[in-house]
Amino acid sequence: MVGEARDPEGDVGPLDGLTVLDLSRVLVGPFCTMQLGDLGAAVIKVERPGPGDQTRTWVPPAFSRGDGGEGGGSDDEGAESDDGAESAYYVSVNRNKRSIQLDLTTEAGRAVARDLAREADVLVENFRVGKTEEWGLGYGDLADENPGLVYCAISGYGEWGPDRDEPAYDITMQARGGFMSFTGVEGGPPVRIGVALADIGAGMYATQAILAALLERELGDGRGQKVDVSLLDGQAAWTSYMATNYFASGEPPGRMGSKHPNIVPYRAFETADDYVVVACSSDRFWPPLCEALDRPDLLADERFEENEGRVRNREELDRELEETFAAMTTDEAVERLADHDVPASRVRDVSEVFADPQIEARGMLEAAEHPTAGTVRFPGSPMHLSRTPTTVRRHPPALGEHTESVLREYGYGDDDIDELRERGAISE
Repeated sequence: MVGEARDPEGDVGPLDGLTVLDLSRVLVGPFCTMQLGDLGAAVIKVERPGPGDQTRTWVPPAFSRGDGGEGGGSDDEGAESDDGAESAYYVSVNRNKRSIQLDLTTEAGRAVARDLAREADVLVENFRVGKTEEWGLGYGDLADENPGLVYCAISGYGEWGPDRDEPAYDITMQARGGFMSFTGVEGGPPVRIGVALADIGAGMYATQAILAALLERELGDGRGQKVDVSLLDGQAAWTSYMATNYFASGEPPGRMGSKHPNIVPYRAFETADDYVVVACSSDRFWPPLCEALDRPDLLADERFEENEGRVRNREELDRELEETFAAMTTDEAVERLADHDVPASRVRDVSEVFADPQIEARGMLEAAEHPTAGTVRFPGSPMHLSRTPTTVRRHPPALGEHTESVLREYGYGDDDIDELRERGAISE
């Protein structure tokens, strides 16, 4: 419970003192628990013996020392993989955690999980609906012994409804949740948004709900509760104004490329050598935009004076602006618009993003020393708190790196650990 976290290194941040038992894997759950770890919680990541989290095998790319140099320390010997490499995908969502190998398909492994859950503040899992109940690790099973537990179950479709047992993956969720109907260019094929939006979105909702449940626990009678988050629900919620546009008009939105259904101009324009993105998000930007482009004729045209008119006459205005931007280089267009305080940008790739002085100033590029893979780099936390900042205290753990050290903290001795190995609950 609060104030009783077991991380011997000592956490900092607003969730310092809370323990999170992370039974999740792949992306949605680990993204949620990484955020809790960034905020100071002590996160214990449970992985199946042998392969561990599936994303450990999602290579290339991978981080690898390659220079034979010495790395950081490891709590347990023999925890690293044979080649010392670490999946970049795994690294992206597993910092600030300790890893233990525990086979939940064995009764001995489940008994250990119950011991850990008995003293946890939060448990996060994303197994198939009903699986933890089969194992005796459902909310009802654990809350009897730990009534303060906040238990978060994440699944594709949620714990009730006709599709609760259906498999779910990000691309199918983006399709079923509507995003692929309005992502991509007009007349083109459906396009998946480049990151796993359904997983990341559900992971954010899970974090938000967990924090709300923890606050309610502290302000209320000290009891926890169960949180149910689904990928499909998150996608439906994130349709936001696209959905309400449909409810108001009766017309489902279609693919518009980078265009906005309610704002014009608000899109990418092709230039002589690349693209420039323009965000004329209010009428106050329209006159300076016309001045920057040396188009007084557009400024004088009553059809384009207000945003409503520009939306209704989108095709005519787009033709004019496309012709103007096509005669400029991207650098020229960005410079002109910036000089007139019109929001604009070239389209940058990831290498350019993380070379940006603004990103550097905000601490959005982090690194950690891994015991076998050397220096691993990853995006930092966007949550900036003035008094209890987020931190990177732990490298993304090697598989089972902390199995013995965590078990010893929970009272397991040498004989107990040997017996767990003999019973197949933990790895040799």
